[in-house]
Amino acid sequence: MDLNYLLHRHQISVMRAGAAACVPSRVAHAGLAELYAGAVSRIQERSGGLLQMVRPAVMATADE
Repeated sequence: MDLNYLLHRHQISVMRAGAAACVPSRVAHAGLAELYAGAVSRIQERSGGLLQMVRPAVMATADE
C-alpha cells in the first residue's frame, strides 16, 4: 500500500477522533488511526529503518 495514502488516512483519523461528538466515534477513529500507524510501522521495518515517522499518541480520551 502507498505510504503517502497511509499517512494521510492516519492524519484524517486522528483529526476525526479529536473532533468526534461522542465517545464511540472517538474510539472508532482512534482505533483506525492506530491501525494506520501500525501499517506505517510495518513499512518502516521492511525498509530497514530508512523511513521515520513520529507516532503521535492517539487519543488518551477513549476512556471518557
